[in-house]
Amino acid sequence: MANLSGLSTIGNPNKSYEVTPAPSDSISSLSFSPKGNYLVSTSWDNQVRCWEIFPGSSQAKASISHDQPVLCSTWKDDGTTVFSGGCDKQVKMWPLLSGGQPMTVAMHDAPISEIAWIPQLNLLVSGSWDKTLKYWDTRQSNPVHTQQLPERCYALSVVHPLLVVGTADRNLIVYNLQNPQAEYKRIVSPLKYQTRCLAAFPDQQGFLIGSTEGRVGVHHLDDAQQSKNFTFKCHREGNEIYSVNSLNFHPVHHTFTTAGSDGTFNFWDKDSKQRLKAMARCNQPIPCSAFNHDGSIFAYAVSYDWSKGAENHNPATAKSAIYLHSPQESEVKGKPRIASGRK
Repeated sequence: MANLSGLSTIGNPNKSYEVTPAPSDSISSLSFSPKGNYLVSTSWDNQVRCWEIFPGSSQAKASISHDQPVLCSTWKDDGTTVFSGGCDKQVKMWPLLSGGQPMTVAMHDAPISEIAWIPQLNLLVSGSWDKTLKYWDTRQSNPVHTQQLPERCYALSVVHPLLVVGTADRNLIVYNLQNPQAEYKRIVSPLKYQTRCLAAFPDQQGFLIGSTEGRVGVHHLDDAQQSKNFTFKCHREGNEIYSVNSLNFHPVHHTFTTAGSDGTFNFWDKDSKQRLKAMARCNQPIPCSAFNHDGSIFAYAVSYDWSKGAENHNPATAKSAIYLHSPQESEVKGKPRIASGRK
């Protein structure tokens, strides 16, 4: 378990610790190594950065550049290699731990919004605004399979063999990766507005969906389980409605977090339909977040998230930051179901 006690908490209401130096523009993704406490961020300043998180401190390790803003990142399952994609329409593979140079391993015809590594297939999957999913063997220049999507890819989550994609027009397409060439199921989102984020259940039985309307849907795949589906409101304050930007399951307890444009993050238990903890509001939106491999660290970015458009973005005043929070067991451990239902 990581002890973060030595990092600075100045200016943060959640006793979270800032990672320095911070990216110079909006932060688009955070990804922890599956093997250790290495944290990668991607940013609209075209940079991919990596820090090593120590007990009480963090150390910037390395960075690489794309030609345009970087939107997504993921790690290879052995923790040696980082993948990043974005507006330059390419995915770069960065052999981080060996000190190697990044190389382009995937290309699309439009910006790449989502990527994921699939260890069971030894393939990278990339989703793009060109309305395709592509699967890549990183030793080859051409994709091993291209899957047409009904619209632009906005969100993607993989827990093998389940892969779920959220596209424009509220499409949700489910694939069984044992037969990725065929759609397993297609549904219309249970939420009325644009899909913002997805998180496949750790048991592969369904997924969470978050939207721009400050609502989360809990959806099971099995037709016999449809009575367990529900939606709930979050990231709202009075008449103000904020986007749900990020969903993450805890790797041990399988509770989950939501983070939103209101600058808050919350811990939830879907099985008992309870909110476990609401955290204090930050001074800017939270565009992305991630747990480390054992759930002892929750990283979240505080920066402009573009929900109010480019015209409201002022880089001079919108300071970006990455914070680390050490969840208490009471925040992430599920509670017994209670008769009164949802809180």
